[in-house]
Amino acid sequence: MTINRRSVLCGIASVAAARALPVLADLAAAPDPAGDPAVSALLAQVAQELLDQYPESASYLGLDKGARSALKSRLADHSLEGISRTAAAAATRLKKLEAAARSQMSNAVRLDLDVALTAHRLAVEGFHFPYGDVAILNHTISYRNSPYVVAQNTGAFVEIPDFLDSHHDITTASDVDAYLARLEAYARALDDENARLAHDSAAGVQLPDFLLDKVVQQLSVARQMPIAEWRIVAEFAKRAAAYRTDAGSQAAKIAESKIAPAMERQIAEMKRQRERASTDAGAWKLPEGEAYYAWALRAGTTTKLTPEEVHKLGLDQLKQLQERMEPLLRAQGLTKGTPGERMTVLGKDPRYQFPNTDAGRQQILDYVNGRLADIRTRLPRAFATLVHGNLVVKRVPPSIEHGAPDGYAGPGTIDGSQPGMYYINLRDTAIWPRYALPTLSYHEGIPGHVWQGEYDYRLPLIRSLLQFNAYSEGWALYAEQLADELGVYEGDPIGKLGYLQSLAFRACRLVVDTGIHAKRWTRDEATQWFSTTNGSTALEVQQEVDRYCVWPGQACGYKIGHTEINRLREKTRKALGNRFDLRSFDDAVVTHGNVPLTLLDSIIADFIARESKTRPPT
Repeated sequence: MTINRRSVLCGIASVAAARALPVLADLAAAPDPAGDPAVSALLAQVAQELLDQYPESASYLGLDKGARSALKSRLADHSLEGISRTAAAAATRLKKLEAAARSQMSNAVRLDLDVALTAHRLAVEGFHFPYGDVAILNHTISYRNSPYVVAQNTGAFVEIPDFLDSHHDITTASDVDAYLARLEAYARALDDENARLAHDSAAGVQLPDFLLDKVVQQLSVARQMPIAEWRIVAEFAKRAAAYRTDAGSQAAKIAESKIAPAMERQIAEMKRQRERASTDAGAWKLPEGEAYYAWALRAGTTTKLTPEEVHKLGLDQLKQLQERMEPLLRAQGLTKGTPGERMTVLGKDPRYQFPNTDAGRQQILDYVNGRLADIRTRLPRAFATLVHGNLVVKRVPPSIEHGAPDGYAGPGTIDGSQPGMYYINLRDTAIWPRYALPTLSYHEGIPGHVWQGEYDYRLPLIRSLLQFNAYSEGWALYAEQLADELGVYEGDPIGKLGYLQSLAFRACRLVVDTGIHAKRWTRDEATQWFSTTNGSTALEVQQEVDRYCVWPGQACGYKIGHTEINRLREKTRKALGNRFDLRSFDDAVVTHGNVPLTLLDSIIADFIARESKTRPPT
């Protein structure tokens, strides 16, 4: 998934100059029509406003330098008043975008405008609900929206420490001062969240009891760790030592006097909410719950599919995928039981397990790096336009691994000063039988999230800031498919089973997400159905189900996005016949950047028309 994790060029002018990719050469050849400069200037202004509202994005993207260096000392405003200002600003920008003159506009700028319009319309719709967290316009966490301010995978205590450790670059003494200022802001963010938690709880919005228990445990474990061992203190002290000898002691003082007490107040607030919490897991229980889930599903999929349609799609695709798994399972002598039951047996086979030790965890990291090195050699057969794929594989920090997803990634900065990060959750190596790791790595790393994100850097800043879950995750699943088509599983039927199980896993998500939020499934019902149907471990599945409870609709973006890309590929193949070229099609999908699925349809229609005229039959 896009723990997300993404970056851009520092100057708008240099980005504009770099946008003419080979597949877009026909658009770049003609001079910009008269309408383009005004719209481009508006989009640049919108991009700057988004950076001002979400300063973490500037650091994540390597843009917190020069004229934007002040952003490096700030965090987004998490207060009730701050959210109100953010919502009002989104509505104001939407009106300006809708008023932009569309005549005399080039196709490229029209696409940029339509992307910005879609994101802002979805955000303004989401802000209608006076609770939770609308994240669509926040680059660093745009993949998820949540009705809950704080959860096991959502909120300051989860997101800020990892951000500071991984994305706040320290190369000068002023960077040290900025970090310390952000530590102060972290403490304020916790208290601002506490006020919002109380506000939302009074309106009838609070986590189910089993997730409140999990959050209290996570916060308590983090708080009980000696402050000198907190990563935001210990690792910062190491990184800052060359610039400020007292940096570590300053950080420890802020942590002791401000952050720790704020964490304790958040623990107390969560415990208060636990006293009146229920086990109800779905969005249906929320104020305007049915409408909220309908919006969350639109935001997560950029489609108008209903919960019932999504549920049926998941069941249908699961059936098709398990039919593909059947002969591979039989070839391994696994003939009895459902595909899920047989995959459960396979998952327990010692031949495919890593030791649940630090040495075993290192073996997983080494194995993943080896598979990524191999796929790099195959990518010229799938893309005519290549990017670097700058990437580091890291373990999810143990302090948050019990609430974090099992894997997530995003590209680093375009100048390469910070590589893309592919995080893998190693809380228990039993989650990762050997055959599950290759396809995960193609999804998160190359040619998945890290690879795709680097194409966005060649577009204007607004396009790098705005990301759509269904495209991001649909592309990452398509990346898994490309790896299979490039022959990574030749002679490896167990690895092929792992890949098909991964796709089936995402089909199950369609069923489970809609089951929880529209059909009123309980957590136990969802976990039981998921684990027995797909053969995933109970530990892995419960973590997944808990995630769906908190991020309604997000999990549906994967398979819906993947299905749409394949539908468009088949449409293109039929339209072009022997003119069809996989590398050109993949370029058309990825080089136009992250878009809503509705706009991807138009992009491919234009691509088909262009190829029909210019590419000779083969």
